[in-house]
Amino acid sequence: MEIYAQIYREVKEENLAVSMKSGSLKVLATPQMIAWMEEASCLLDQTQEGWTTVGIYMESTHDAPSPLGARIRIVSHLVEKKGKISTFEVSAYMGDVCIGHGRHKRADVNAEKFMKRISQ
Repeated sequence: MEIYAQIYREVKEENLAVSMKSGSLKVLATPQMIAWMEEASCLLDQTQEGWTTVGIYMESTHDAPSPLGARIRIVSHLVEKKGKISTFEVSAYMGDVCIGHGRHKRADVNAEKFMKRISQ
């Protein structure tokens, strides 16, 4: 059984490279595309009560520009679960055109313990 999630987002002013300071053009910012890829992967979290996942790795390409107003479909496929590490193949599409793809990993963590570590 294939396990995947997809979300749809519209490129808004705050998602543009010029707005996010990741470039000077009015096109979808790479950091925003990556954040949407992580968001889609989070939908596949299958942890027990009191646990969550955190992103630990992202490798991606951004292969085509998307203008203001474009509708973007982001897909995440769970391809491996090894212990506490989940690996996802992620991709983003504008229509039928793949605008970016990559591999993302998330680690299962106990939420309370994780937050205690950073508050000391």
